[in-house]
Amino acid sequence: MLKIRLKRMGAKKNPSYRVIVINSTTKREGRPVQELGYYNPKTKVMKLDKVAALDWVKKGAQPTETVAYLIKNCNDDGTLNYQKKEVVKLSKKAQAKAQAEAEAKAKAEEEAKAAAAAAAEAPAEA
Repeated sequence: MLKIRLKRMGAKKNPSYRVIVINSTTKREGRPVQELGYYNPKTKVMKLDKVAALDWVKKGAQPTETVAYLIKNCNDDGTLNYQKKEVVKLSKKAQAKAQAEAEAKAKAEEEAKAAAAAAAEAPAEA
């Protein structure tokens, strides 16, 4: 079975990868059937032959999870369409504080609605 996966290159703690088509039983740095491009996760630089990659997928090659993400987010010219995540990760303490503030705000809104409903009923009785 053929796989489309990453072949690690580069120095220690400075990885760069080649996107390759290779037999699934071959070791990671083994001889590939075809090289489709390269990817550097630190600088987000990528060059990928998207047409060839999709052709290999049609032929039955299974992309790994990371390679499937790269193919999906690849522009037509082979560069990565990287979108920085706008969600800020919070610590557990900050998450608890934000949740407590949200609950307090919801409770205050609920009390305000109840007070408004009571005020609306009071003149109707008089």
